[in-house]
Amino acid sequence: MKTSITRLLLLYVVSWPLLLRAQEPERTISWYVQHAPFSMQAPGLPAIPNRNFSLQDYGGLGDGHTLNTGAFEKAIAACSAAGGGRVTVPAGAWLTGPIELKSNIDFHLERGALILFTKDHTPYRIENTSGRQLSVSPISGHDLENIAITGEGVVDGGGESWRPVKKEKMTAAQWKDLLASGGVLNKEENIWWPSREAMEGKENRPVLVQFNHCRRVLLQGITLRNSPMYVFGPNRCQDLTMDHVTIFNEWWAQNGDGIDISSSRNVVIYRCTVSTGDDGICMKSGGMSADGQAALQNVIIAGCNVYHAHGGFVIGSNTDGRMHRIFVKDCNFIGTDVGLRFKSNMGRGGLVDSIFIQDIYMRDIVREAVLFDTYYENMPAGYVKDPNKPAPTDKTPEFRDFYISRIYCNGAHTAISITGLPQMPVSRVWFDTVLISSGKGLLASQAKDIDLHDVKLITKESPAYQPDNTAHITIH
Repeated sequence: MKTSITRLLLLYVVSWPLLLRAQEPERTISWYVQHAPFSMQAPGLPAIPNRNFSLQDYGGLGDGHTLNTGAFEKAIAACSAAGGGRVTVPAGAWLTGPIELKSNIDFHLERGALILFTKDHTPYRIENTSGRQLSVSPISGHDLENIAITGEGVVDGGGESWRPVKKEKMTAAQWKDLLASGGVLNKEENIWWPSREAMEGKENRPVLVQFNHCRRVLLQGITLRNSPMYVFGPNRCQDLTMDHVTIFNEWWAQNGDGIDISSSRNVVIYRCTVSTGDDGICMKSGGMSADGQAALQNVIIAGCNVYHAHGGFVIGSNTDGRMHRIFVKDCNFIGTDVGLRFKSNMGRGGLVDSIFIQDIYMRDIVREAVLFDTYYENMPAGYVKDPNKPAPTDKTPEFRDFYISRIYCNGAHTAISITGLPQMPVSRVWFDTVLISSGKGLLASQAKDIDLHDVKLITKESPAYQPDNTAHITIH
């Protein structure tokens, strides 16, 4: 009887805002910008000349077997030489090597277009990307302006020829089939690699779509899937819009993050759908900006759905460049490991503040519905921690001024977990109108000025609130 009442209560609380929403006009990108709790301009959209260059006119053959690297290069070069325009990829299966975009181009995939990246890694030269040596991305752009990837087509990154797979993430039958496909195992025989070169670090997995130092960027309507590593990883970009983009990686995809926005400004992620093998929609900030301000700021994430992922909306672990003014609203997280995940550690941390999160609806969260973790350790495949290596003492993570309201979660292991550092507690976090059913309730350590207003935790374990004596929490 108690379970039925709990479900009815959750259904009522979740449904009532949706009934009210049905009477409102559609919440467009402009609506979210206007209603953000801080002032920002809508990201500038790329201005693309009205010219069309079809891949077929430059020798492209979409039969799934002919290599079209040269055709892509010719079409993009011709479009750029003409001053820009639309490079159209018609319906078909287009096998290719890496594609490098240029300014003033809309790279448009028509419905039925499927771009397949070759499993031959020879064309993927090594380049320095954000201070790391990585193979060039399947789709990349550097120091560009007015650049778009649009349409209803699909980009497949051929990630299975790059990624390691941990045995623990597969069923016995899946593991057997994977071994039969070839590849090599590590010494412990618990990690499969597609090649010995990949296992020995001679191949550095790239991000599927990588834009560096670009302005006025648009991704609209497309599907990005099966990435060698992260799916979409813009770095130090200005005026970036993602509109109705679908992101997919298999759930066992190692380091297979969906969207990783790094050190960028004026960003909107609108009505995107993500299901992936690592973090879903993630904010990163590495290295201070030249102007001394937060490297990542003025970001809106609105109306998005995240299914399988380590976290639905994530901050970190790289926060040393600082983050400021992020607005997350009207999102659903279903089956993610963590719902709202804020993570960092000594050596990677910096100030993260002015974070506003509203109207989040979650179900079947594996671990925490809300998590603050300042002891996070990244554990890539094959990583072995050196016990003799001293712990870093610089770049302290500081999470403060989070405003979290109207959060509803039907099922989680733990409702809220907050772990700060003794020298830098998680501070000034306001929870308002929260309803979570979970095994455990609130756990907190090294936290101060945590304010809970109208927070209801329906827990199997009592008491629902278990802060230690280092956590200063006010419950209204």
